[in-house]
Amino acid sequence: MQSTEQDMAHAFRQAMRSFAGNVSVITVGRGAERSGLVATSTVSLSVEPAMMLVCVNRGASSWPLFARYRHFGINALRPDQQEIAERFSGKGGVKGAERYALGDWQQDENGAPLLTGAAVAIDCVLEDMIDRETHSILIGRVTSVQIGDATGALVYWHGQYRPLFQGVSHN
Repeated sequence: MQSTEQDMAHAFRQAMRSFAGNVSVITVGRGAERSGLVATSTVSLSVEPAMMLVCVNRGASSWPLFARYRHFGINALRPDQQEIAERFSGKGGVKGAERYALGDWQQDENGAPLLTGAAVAIDCVLEDMIDRETHSILIGRVTSVQIGDATGALVYWHGQYRPLFQGVSHN
């Protein structure tokens, strides 16, 4: 049993590392004001209507852009796209539009940048932004879905990116 808030925070952080999370690049903005981040807390909220939920740290450099642009993209990465995840996590101090140097990014006239060749790329219009503690919960209405190669996914588990490949059934 943990005795202080700090002890609880440490134990909780360690416990959350045991959850494997999909690695998604969340994109926002246009032109030179494009930015984005890596999120492992991205899930479907409902199917009808199609809605997504993403949790974003309010300290993230891209956080102010979500309210300004009112749309975002969710790009679930494949195992061979780890370098893109590293750029969007800020590795090497890369920020803003510089994060888009790797990959082929498309943008329809109303949406956020979507990664060509992602396992899945989803364009969302921001419906609600709920602030709780250190994060904002973004609720997005899905406006388009692109389904790519489903042979693998990039996941985050115990502090590391890890490939997840579709295995062969051993029945």
